[in-house]
Amino acid sequence: MDIADREDATSALNSFKATTIQSGHTVLLRLPSGETKGFKVEKDATISIGRVGSFRANELIGHPYGLTYEIRGKELTVQPPHTLQEVEETDATNELINDGEFVQPLTLGEIEGLKKSGVHASDIIKAQIEQHANYSLKTEYSKEKYKQRKEAKYSKTFSTVEPTIYNVCDHWFKKDQNRIRDIRPDTLSQILNLANVRPGGRYIVVDEASGLLVSAILERLGGEGRLISICDVDSPPAYPVMTLMNFRKDVVTDIHSSLNWATAQEDYTPVAAVAQESSSEVGKSERHRIRLDKRKNAADTLLNAREELFAGEFDALLIASDYDPLEILQNLNLYVAGSGSIVVQSPFSQPLTELQSKLRLDPGYLAPSITESWLRRYQVLPGRTHPTMSTSGSGGFLLHAIKVYDDPNASKVSSHRQPKRQK
Repeated sequence: MDIADREDATSALNSFKATTIQSGHTVLLRLPSGETKGFKVEKDATISIGRVGSFRANELIGHPYGLTYEIRGKELTVQPPHTLQEVEETDATNELINDGEFVQPLTLGEIEGLKKSGVHASDIIKAQIEQHANYSLKTEYSKEKYKQRKEAKYSKTFSTVEPTIYNVCDHWFKKDQNRIRDIRPDTLSQILNLANVRPGGRYIVVDEASGLLVSAILERLGGEGRLISICDVDSPPAYPVMTLMNFRKDVVTDIHSSLNWATAQEDYTPVAAVAQESSSEVGKSERHRIRLDKRKNAADTLLNAREELFAGEFDALLIASDYDPLEILQNLNLYVAGSGSIVVQSPFSQPLTELQSKLRLDPGYLAPSITESWLRRYQVLPGRTHPTMSTSGSGGFLLHAIKVYDDPNASKVSSHRQPKRQK
């Protein structure tokens, strides 16, 4: 990709997602403890972050993501970036330290009094360090950990987190991984890679992971391409993950359509669209005309999405659902183009092993294989780089296969379509 193509891709992505915080956005805030929480930013509203404090939402509107703020009263002050410093090793050890009851003479009541009097968090931490009986006996690493624990407890700072699919997936995995079917960020990257999701592509997705797959594909498309999602509700589903992505609604509407399992069947007969009525028709209120226009637009959108789905030639089919994956494949495989990718995710290996054994007997699928991604996180600090003490057991299992045409004379998807019923 040359420089001009990169600039075009960057400008397309920026037009798809706002680069600054706007009113109506749901923004992830990283607290001093390292936890992330989502807050709705509305003009003239007040955002409360529990013990960290509260501030006016207008202080964030128009600012870029990634800045660190400190709450002072009801106002925010931008903080300089935190830099890593080398820790000098000494001969100190922790073996003579006795963390008893009287190691810290500064009582909880005195600390609360300092906080109420408006003393800065750094001064409170400094007072605790000065009065700590065994602080000088700690190693330099232990001193750093002690400071970090106190900062997480008393600091009134937070950082805004850029709404990338990695950050949003990591937030949901730590918050409630069952709602996203145990899909870790590394597993999600494998799904997108196996399905060859790219700008300008056309994809079908069955997403029961709270909209994680839909959000990831939309971000990768960058406003160019087509996505049709299949769900089991009549109206377009409310994906909680997509709320945090802050996509532009007009762009999403142009490239994403939703069908339920009934409307995704070719023998389904849609309810007749409401007949057009003249906007100047006498006796009809404005509210009634608006309602009729909405119904007609919804009916037209449904018909267009059905026609596009049945025309086929989609680049890939991505599935993350509790339903039987074989039945889903039998219903949607017809619309995947030759050499298109099929990716199925499951928190458990058993459904995928059964599916794999059946696909191996079908000449229409090439090389069905199952993989499980494994992730080990590391703490990366000067002189203190090591694996974390705990990690997630699994990010789920993936089955990947490539669709091929068993008929050597086939050249397009229509040759594999079921003939329409005679009326």
